[in-house]
Amino acid sequence: MKTLRKTLFVLTGLALIPAMMSCRRESNGTAEPDSGASAMQKDTFKTASGPLTINFIGHGTLMLTFGGKVWHVDPWTNLADYAALPKADVILITHDHGDHLDPKAIDAIRQPHTQIIASPSCQDKIAGAVILNTGGKAKRDAVEIEAIPAYNIQNKRPDGQHFHPEGAGIGYLLTFAGTRVYIAGDTENTPEMKALKDIDIAFLPMNLPYTMTPEMVADAAKAFRPKILYPYHYGQTDVTQLADLLKDEKDIELRIRKME
Repeated sequence: MKTLRKTLFVLTGLALIPAMMSCRRESNGTAEPDSGASAMQKDTFKTASGPLTINFIGHGTLMLTFGGKVWHVDPWTNLADYAALPKADVILITHDHGDHLDPKAIDAIRQPHTQIIASPSCQDKIAGAVILNTGGKAKRDAVEIEAIPAYNIQNKRPDGQHFHPEGAGIGYLLTFAGTRVYIAGDTENTPEMKALKDIDIAFLPMNLPYTMTPEMVADAAKAFRPKILYPYHYGQTDVTQLADLLKDEKDIELRIRKME
């Protein structure tokens, strides 16, 4: 992972914090190395109903905690020992590719009460999952969940099929006591993404040929203007390119975490 040389302090609706941090701070929206099972980084944000913590497991995989509940997004055993991680109250699956839909990881963190929400491409692939179509909504423990379309516009396989066809995958817009978190899944800078409003925290994928270039991510970010932007699932993409593209966008705080 490349480290940005420039540190910007930005006043957002969440906290006054540096754009790049690696040291521990209090729970006001900072990065801190986790001393838990995976020693993963995490950022914690203040919401109207207490802290929201986002753990950066890697690639397209996240773990969120809020109100005493644990949310796993696209858990993948290549990245963590899921037997050592907190069990899930909610599991969100964006689509059926193996680095996003991993039955072994799901089995390791699933409990009898765990709710699994998944995209249309996961139909009949996860026992007991609730399938959420694009535009669909759900609610769990006062957290609002909305399915945002996730698909390719340009990038295709050699056979001419898109890597992520429209209607198969979804991203998730989660509202935690007024704090809106957008986890895009595998997608390009779609019109639906660019039409989003009032996003506090956004995770946008950035790796070719499957998702977006830095230019596409910057285009989307400039359109819907999240307060905090995390590129994720970025593989070997040079994240400093995105930093350069957004250097004049003072109200968008770019944070780089280890999410190859």
